Formats: sequence, C-alpha cells, structure tokens
Amino acid sequence: MATGRPALIALTALAPVSWGTTYAVTTEFLPPDRPLFTAVLRALPAGLLLLALARVLPRGAWWGKAAVLGALNIGAFFPLLFLSAYRLPGGMAAVVGSVGPLLVVGLSAPLLGQRPTVRAVLTGLVAAFGVSLVVLKAAGALDPVGVLAALASTASMSAGTVLTKRWGRPDGVGPLALTGWQLTAGGLLVAPLALLAEGAPPALDGPAVGGYLYLALANTAVAYWLWFRGIGRLSATQVTFLGPLSPLTAAVVGWVALGQSLTPVQTAGMALAFGATVAGQLAPRSRAVRTRPFSSPSKNGHEDSMDLTVPALRR
Repeated sequence: MATGRPALIALTALAPVSWGTTYAVTTEFLPPDRPLFTAVLRALPAGLLLLALARVLPRGAWWGKAAVLGALNIGAFFPLLFLSAYRLPGGMAAVVGSVGPLLVVGLSAPLLGQRPTVRAVLTGLVAAFGVSLVVLKAAGALDPVGVLAALASTASMSAGTVLTKRWGRPDGVGPLALTGWQLTAGGLLVAPLALLAEGAPPALDGPAVGGYLYLALANTAVAYWLWFRGIGRLSATQVTFLGPLSPLTAAVVGWVALGQSLTPVQTAGMALAFGATVAGQLAPRSRAVRTRPFSSPSKNGHEDSMDLTVPALRR
C-alpha cells in the first residue's frame, strides 16, 4: 500500500519520539544500576520476534556484517545509552546524542567519500545548539562517567550508521529482517557480559515488567523497523533531521510527567531544534551520493528500486 510522503515522514518520526521516552522509563520503572541487563531485555526479545516475522537469515558475508552492525548499533550502543540514562538527567543524556549527525559527517568523508553540504552542516549545528539550550538548567555537576558513556554511545551509533549506508542491504531483504539481525546479534553479544558483570537477573515488579515490555516492543521492535523503513523510502537527509525529536521528547516528558521545569531559554532551544528538524525535511537532494542500490520484488512482480541515498547527516 502506497504511503504519502508527509504520512511516511510522520511514521518515521515516531521512532525518535519513542526513543526520547527511554530515559524516563529507565529511571522511573526499571531496576537501578542494571544497564547491561536492561540492554539485553530491550534488544534480544525484539530481535527474535522480528526474526520470526521476517523468516530471513543472513547469508555469506552478511553473517559478519550483521554481527558488526549489531555490535555498533545495539551491542555497544544500548549498554552505554542506559549507563548514561542512569547517571545523567534525561535531557542531558539525550542532548549528547544531538552531536551524532556531526560525527556521521566526519566518518562519511573517509568511509563514503562524501562531502557534506554547507546547508546540512549548518542545520546540524543549529539542531545541536537548540537541543543544548534545553539542558542549560541542569542542576549540579555533571557525572563524568555518564557524559563519557553518552558520547561513546553516540559515536558507536554513528559508526554503525555509516557502515550501514556503506554496505546497504542484500537483495530481497527488507528493514524488518535487517533490524532483526542487528537486534539479535547485539543482544547475544551483551547477554554473557550482563551475566558476568551484573550477576543473576533482578526480581521484577509489575512496573518493571511493563517498562521492559514497552522498551522491547514499542521502543525497539516497532521503532527501529519504522526507522529503517523510513531510510529506505525517504532521502536519508530527511530521516537524519528527525533525530532531534528524541531529546526534545525527553525534555517534554520530563516537564509533563516528572515535574521538571522549562525556562524561556529552554523553550527557545526547543523551537530552534524543531525548526532544524523541519528544515531538514526540505533539504535539497541534488548533492546526494548513492551507494550500491538494492531492489526487492514488488507485489506486481517488478523490481522496486529502493533509495539508498547516502546521508550528509544522520542521528
């Protein structure tokens, strides 16, 4: 079924919006100081579910590629993300992720041979600046371990993003299967580390069970599928600038649900970041560079060429 471009953008935007709730769910409902266990329960059940739905396994070199992407996008990213969420205010943990597009710009030059456009870089800087204004009122000294974990998680996801664009997807493999491969590989990577570092799983009460179900299903399985689906059908630049919706959502959730206040400066920062998100949807596509294309059979038996436009910036 065909989807209009505005509707497709809106559906893709649900992914970063969902990710913006991760920090509140982690700090309010989940057992404390269990970032590895939380990462496993978020990734592995979601990955196995998507594998069961897609019924497609990697072949040949894609076993290794899926393992690398799973390690970068999931296996390293999730534990570091939750470690930062446990040690930093939600808004601050999220804002560090706003530098991800600029990291992707730096990695895209050597790995993709792509020169970013001035407009893309400026839009990314405005988005990062706007999001940073949202957390200017963070109380107390920042936890250095939390900040380093947030930066490392962003760097890991950025490297995984560039490699995903460099490698593309195998013929006939959609975002559902690709997402399932990465979530499963990442979950399997973290599981033994969680057991060694954190010991036996903790006892879970009702709110914790509900929190983990939300993270595994809506926040991970559905959100990552929507994200990769959007990358395949929209230009990558458009998808990139949906990323600031994640820290903006974290700030709004903190304000509405956790009683955190927003100053006029923070509100202005939210407006700047949201404006950059909108501007990113209008970015020209003329300077995009294409990686190896792939195609998949359409319902009418023809080959549908999927857009693998390389992003100038991406979350």
